[in-house]
Amino acid sequence: MLKALFLSIRQLADPPIRRVMLRCVALALVTFALLIGAVGGGLSILGPTGIGWLDGTLAVLAGAGALVLAWLLFPIAIAASLGLFAEDVIEAVERRYYPHLGAARGMGLTRSTLGGIRFMAVAIALNLLALPLYLVPGANLIVYVALNGYLLGREYFELVAQRRLDWRTLTALRRARRIRLWWAGVWIAALLTIPVLNLIAPVIATCFMVHLFEDFRRHAVRL
Repeated sequence: MLKALFLSIRQLADPPIRRVMLRCVALALVTFALLIGAVGGGLSILGPTGIGWLDGTLAVLAGAGALVLAWLLFPIAIAASLGLFAEDVIEAVERRYYPHLGAARGMGLTRSTLGGIRFMAVAIALNLLALPLYLVPGANLIVYVALNGYLLGREYFELVAQRRLDWRTLTALRRARRIRLWWAGVWIAALLTIPVLNLIAPVIATCFMVHLFEDFRRHAVRL
């Protein structure tokens, strides 16, 4: 797994990947800004109480809450938007490391968009359910990484695998490698929470999952 991560980081120097990274950074910044606006707007419905010091305190808490919630939801939102550039990243990795594979059937914008919407809806719902645990010191980091490790590992795997496998085979392979996929998702979740690095982390994560997927397929054939 560390080898796959190293290969993914090394490929960031490739011209096709650099072009995608620029789009990814722009998408990440816009996504974060929209999240802050959406969460802040949602918190603003609380309205003023008419008590000066209390309204000031609530405004500060609402602003801090908007930043924290946007930060928590950022990995989910950016993962749901992967269909906009993932195909280019996957093809670049395959051209360099797996030229024998030949052309894939591709994901299709409609299919990837619908998949992203479905993933985001499920992920937001589960994270909101887990929100009380995020307020518990010590437990919050464990719950966040464990939950989003599963969600992100599954989403990135399906994003890559659906180009070359039918859904039945994809599901069987995902279940057979579910522990490694969860661990891969933990790495991805960690990358997506590191300031600055999280702007290009989706590109690294997509490259990373291509290598893991091909490793899973190779060992599945041997079995």
